[in-house]
Amino acid sequence: QVQLVESGGGLVQAGGSLKISCAASGRTFSSAAVGWFRQAPGKERDFVAYSWSGGTYYADSVKGRFTFSRDNAKNTMYLQMNNLKPEDTAVYYCAASSKDYSTTSYTRPNRYEYWGQGTQVTVSS
Repeated sequence: QVQLVESGGGLVQAGGSLKISCAASGRTFSSAAVGWFRQAPGKERDFVAYSWSGGTYYADSVKGRFTFSRDNAKNTMYLQMNNLKPEDTAVYYCAASSKDYSTTSYTRPNRYEYWGQGTQVTVSS
């Protein structure tokens, strides 16, 4: 089992920055991939970024603005979000997958067994 806890969400003006965190505990060494997703009200959960042994992959909508990083010593991963836009407003979730899939499959929420509770990010215009 892997437990994930997000933190760091909040309210920020458009063009601003925010860094959210995800602390992992439990069998973190068993993760094949870890990812960030977001869900706006009334919408599906969308892929933001994921990290695996081969590198990091970003959704086109955040590429160049968001940066995924990991501190393995602290079992914590981060999402640095710059130049935020109102359309980035959502609940952000971190997730972990213990199974090996093709790399493009990790953009799908159903590839992840473990999820955090989410942290709200609101970008005002």
